Amino acid sequence: MADTQQVDEGTDAKQAAKAERRAARLAKEIDAFAKAHGGAEGQVAYIGERGARIVLVGEDGGWGDLVAPTYDIAEKAVQKAGITVHEAFDGEFAGKVRTGPYEWTRMAGIQLGGKRTA
Repeated sequence: MADTQQVDEGTDAKQAAKAERRAARLAKEIDAFAKAHGGAEGQVAYIGERGARIVLVGEDGGWGDLVAPTYDIAEKAVQKAGITVHEAFDGEFAGKVRTGPYEWTRMAGIQLGGKRTA
């Protein structure tokens, strides 16, 4: 019985260390985005079995996203990065996003049955 418990504890420790490394890598990516865009804010959204999506909006209106394997890892990553995190992607936060011609052409093409650009 004791051997099984030690194996479980070792596995748990390895999984925790792996999750910590993943959160640290995501935090570095968030930091890089923030530096490139004059700062950043974010929102974490659960996307089911795939994990969680971290939506980032820069001070310049640029935007991007990252996917974390779990919601907990996503939350740790934004905490490590030290960005402001919003509960929802709406209102003033969503209004900061600036889209360009590519996004408008792509959205119009998909919605109107036109040529897909991707």
